[in-house]
Amino acid sequence: MFFKKNMTPQSRIETLIGAATVIEGDVEFSGGLRIDGTVNGNVNEVSVQPSTLIVSEQGRVDGSISVSHATINGIVNGPVHATEYVELQAKARVTGDVRYKTLEMFVGAVVDGKLIHIESLGHNSVED
Repeated sequence: MFFKKNMTPQSRIETLIGAATVIEGDVEFSGGLRIDGTVNGNVNEVSVQPSTLIVSEQGRVDGSISVSHATINGIVNGPVHATEYVELQAKARVTGDVRYKTLEMFVGAVVDGKLIHIESLGHNSVED
């Protein structure tokens, strides 16, 4: 995979939300965030630099996600917006639209919503 130098995802996880942890409210982060627990709120990247979100197999987000890079293998109940890259691993369950620039989807991943390529927004589509 080729990324522009300034759009390389964060490779180091700086923050972990543990499996037994439940967060009530929105989470704003920069750098790398891994969710093994539950977030009942929105998860947003706040840095100018690209950040990485990982929702593990045990992780759950009940809210929207807005990041540059996301790897999802857990449950997301809400829309996902990844300005650069989203990876939906085999146990990913997303209920909501997924907006992406680059998408990698493994066999077994489920999306109950639309897959929307963000570069195609504004262009005429079959639905127009």
